[in-house]
Amino acid sequence: MKFNLYAAALLASVLATGASIQAQNLTGAGATFPNPIYSRWFSEYAQEHPGVHINYQSVGSGAGIQQVSKKVVDFGASDAILTDQQLKDSQVKLTLIPTVLGAVVPVYNVPGVGSDLKFSGDVIADIYLGKITNWNDGRIKADNPGVNFPDKRILPVYRAEGSGTNFIFTDYLSKVNPEFKTRVGAAASVHWPLGIGAKGNEGVAGMIRNTPGSFGYVELIYAVQNKMSYGDVKNAAGKYVKASTDSVSAAAAASAKVIPSDYRISITNATGAGSYPISSFTWLLIPNPSPDSAKGKVLHDFLVWMLEKGQSEAAGMTYAPLPKNVADKVRATINTVK
Repeated sequence: MKFNLYAAALLASVLATGASIQAQNLTGAGATFPNPIYSRWFSEYAQEHPGVHINYQSVGSGAGIQQVSKKVVDFGASDAILTDQQLKDSQVKLTLIPTVLGAVVPVYNVPGVGSDLKFSGDVIADIYLGKITNWNDGRIKADNPGVNFPDKRILPVYRAEGSGTNFIFTDYLSKVNPEFKTRVGAAASVHWPLGIGAKGNEGVAGMIRNTPGSFGYVELIYAVQNKMSYGDVKNAAGKYVKASTDSVSAAAAASAKVIPSDYRISITNATGAGSYPISSFTWLLIPNPSPDSAKGKVLHDFLVWMLEKGQSEAAGMTYAPLPKNVADKVRATINTVK
């Protein structure tokens, strides 16, 4: 009897030890742009894989790049394209994995104006350069015939911290406005000539909602979730296009033939009449090989799940799934993750 009790206790101990070996807690940090879909994916993956918990901190692309590069977190996330120097300075070798595509949209709070507005890149750039200061400016009115704009000053709002949303937005404006490229440039962190900063897509959305006369930019899902007005943007073909999964997919399709093997590509201001011009991939930054092989295995398995199951949820959350030819390349890249 004592032997049986001892054997049972020993078996329980072995099983418990095995369970603890299998259990994995991973921490990631980075972009707010994909945070809504990442939060859903990590939750669903944990439910399907007991013992795995993935904690994601939505702190901005700049902080995510820094933390994964210094081995503070197990993986990072960014909408900003990593530079050669950032890859070189990282304490771990990073593999970039595109996950979904999204759009950055111009959002505004203009008293008395209920209709969707239209904006050219030049107009948006000149709002941030301080050359367009009032909502009834002739150039805004020219893009929006028939709209009765108030004589109200525009308050530009921008992302205060280093962010991929900043990068996508400034990358687009730098392509369409030479003065903006010279004075501000394209980067995750830039010096804005004027305006007020807010932290995260959440912070910018809140500032716009609560400040009459304000103008800013957020990832599409934040505009949709907060029931905010967001404008159509003039694309490279001269068409005003509203951000949607279809128009973001069109931008990706127009650029897909030239995607490099490391996936570092900008698709802002893409060609094609249906392309939304402020579109981008977003990337997970995966240490490869992982400093912890068990965590590396979890990351590999999650990435396979993301590609095979997670993509189907993208459109329902206003993201665009990876185009098939890109997904096929990503599948081969995931196979190298360990």
